[in-house]
Amino acid sequence: CCLGSGLSWEPRSRAVEQVHLRCTEGSLEWMYPARALRVVLEPNLSSARRTTVCIKPASDFQGASIYVERAGQLHLVVSEAEGAQPHHVSCFSAHTPQRVALFLQASPQRDISRRTASFQYELLTNQVFFFFLAMCRPCDNMELLMAICSSDFVVKGSIRNVSHDSENHMSQVDVSIQKVYRQKNRIFQQDEASGEWRGPIRTLLQCKVKKGGGDFLFTGNEHFGEAWLGCAPRFKDFMFIYRAARERGANPCEFQLN
Repeated sequence: CCLGSGLSWEPRSRAVEQVHLRCTEGSLEWMYPARALRVVLEPNLSSARRTTVCIKPASDFQGASIYVERAGQLHLVVSEAEGAQPHHVSCFSAHTPQRVALFLQASPQRDISRRTASFQYELLTNQVFFFFLAMCRPCDNMELLMAICSSDFVVKGSIRNVSHDSENHMSQVDVSIQKVYRQKNRIFQQDEASGEWRGPIRTLLQCKVKKGGGDFLFTGNEHFGEAWLGCAPRFKDFMFIYRAARERGANPCEFQLN
């Protein structure tokens, strides 16, 4: 996480402050934005596969707009008005994945009232990004077997409720969890009163997710601290596919069945 303030700069200076961020995901908070801030994403990558950058402004994003530098020109990514929208995420391709430059331009203001331009960012591989866009279609058997090996979360549970947010083009699946096989962070937690494990999983509205009975194996990845649905077969169907693959020696990883 990077923290900065426009109040610390020399009033007469016209220099653009520059910040270097070297992680593949993180956040930046610019308080009292003034003039401009150049943010250079320089992750220490072992390969050049990460070629998509996604930015999520904070819900109280104020005081600046975000641009990406391409061939010496600035292209608007997030306007100050868009930053106030909940769950607003902007993604764009990075022509040079080892070095992406963002430009934050402060909005004119008459007073010194506190405003904060803060956002989270993630660098995604093309493989992850395109899977994220195409996740409405059912997974084939190999995609399912790979999902249990590489997903950020793998849980067995049932659907409690499905709600739809047409304004933000998202649906939320509230899940009752029977078993947590894996989770990257504590998105799925145990309710202190009932002892039941629960958690929300998001997906695109266009996927038209409906509430269904029975047990499912929910897999997916975390983006900006939220669980996003990947493969979600009925648990009995998953067991049949996995056992058949294990008998053939075709399972890419071992999965704890009990």
